[in-house]
Amino acid sequence: MKNIFNFTERPEFENPSLIVGWDEDSGKLSPKVIEYLNKKIKFKSFCEIEPAGFFSLASVAIENNIARFPENKFYYGQRNDLVIFKGSEPQIERYGFLNAIADFAQSYCKIKDLYTISGTISPVAHTNPRLISAVYNQKAIREKHRGYGLHDLNWQGPPAINSYLLWVAKNKGIPGASLWPQIPFYLAASEDYHAVKLVLSFLDKKFNLDLDFGELNENIRDQNIKIDRLRDEDSEINKYMGMLESELSLSETEQMKLTMKVTEVLENKD
Repeated sequence: MKNIFNFTERPEFENPSLIVGWDEDSGKLSPKVIEYLNKKIKFKSFCEIEPAGFFSLASVAIENNIARFPENKFYYGQRNDLVIFKGSEPQIERYGFLNAIADFAQSYCKIKDLYTISGTISPVAHTNPRLISAVYNQKAIREKHRGYGLHDLNWQGPPAINSYLLWVAKNKGIPGASLWPQIPFYLAASEDYHAVKLVLSFLDKKFNLDLDFGELNENIRDQNIKIDRLRDEDSEINKYMGMLESELSLSETEQMKLTMKVTEVLENKD
């Protein structure tokens, strides 16, 4: 294990919780949640998993003639009861990668439990009340979270990487929960600030973080104003939104039109 971990610092921990997020996520949920936590609680990286053996050359993105390699880093901050891992999903040796995360978190950080974050794309309107669903790897941790407003997630299909991580953690005796807030499908390619606030509100309550949501509330307000303006200007889009608010289904073509128009409006910085 020591060959794949590169330390920049060696902080000491005493039974913290681990929060796991990934670079690619619907509504940019995980990156935004971790970015917010890093900013508000002054987290900084202390260890990185070397990418060799887990990523192919196809994983290297080129932006403005600069190669961007996958980064998989652990963070610590002013709160000694929290550790954060933010990384890229591996293309190779997925089990080995997740096993390394869990082993490191358990042996070095001495974590008592872990929480993963990921958005689930849903046919809901951003104006409707939204839920955070959760999956647990032990009955005991499920019982501990009654009263936090989390809903059980029922899902049939291929497991996501967070499900694999929960399974790996369970095999090591680490209690774990995976958080899945609803992301309106038309915000999946953009930022979903409301979903970010949902997750942060849970973490704030769970860990007594005393977070200030002023900046995030402004982001939500600005995004809502842009979408409201689009609805005023485009009767077809307003119709589609109204259908979603009434819990009516849209056709695939209608979904594509709505997504394209909303994405275009939100990417416009004017």
